[in-house]
Amino acid sequence: MKTRFVFIAFFCVMMSASIIPVQLCAQSAVNKDTLIVAAREIIKETTYCGLVTIDSTGQPQVRTMNPFPANDELITWFATSRTSRKVREIKNNPKVCVYYANHLSAKGYVNITGLAEVIDDKELLTKMKRDYWQGIPNWRDIFVLIKIVPESIEVINYKHGINNDPNTSGAPRIILR
Repeated sequence: MKTRFVFIAFFCVMMSASIIPVQLCAQSAVNKDTLIVAAREIIKETTYCGLVTIDSTGQPQVRTMNPFPANDELITWFATSRTSRKVREIKNNPKVCVYYANHLSAKGYVNITGLAEVIDDKELLTKMKRDYWQGIPNWRDIFVLIKIVPESIEVINYKHGINNDPNTSGAPRIILR
């Protein structure tokens, strides 16, 4: 009796699902300016981000970084040790990815793909200096800058209604270069 009841309940649910119309809410087209505004918002609110480089065996390597504030063109800058593994990897393969997200607030994310360049310019490094470097002896000789020029940007920003496409699960993306 119990098995028969479960079968009838299952049958009713399946039949009602086939009669009730289901509407998928597809992501409407997002223009470039809106996407960039939404990206800047997420980037501004994120203290740390992930920098992904490719090692000599072709494997992606990710590490947490503290970026300088992005400029109007969404160029990302970092400072790092000139002898770091990431510097070697960027010199070998400049293709990188920068991932911004604050998972505590769950507002969305920004994924930037682009080309990185190691900048060994002590004058520029001095202009970009962070206050806490003062306590690091010879910091001008230790650090170099990494400049990342974005080629494409993917953005999810729930506040702006920018979500994944329900058919592809892909985030809205713009090609910049």
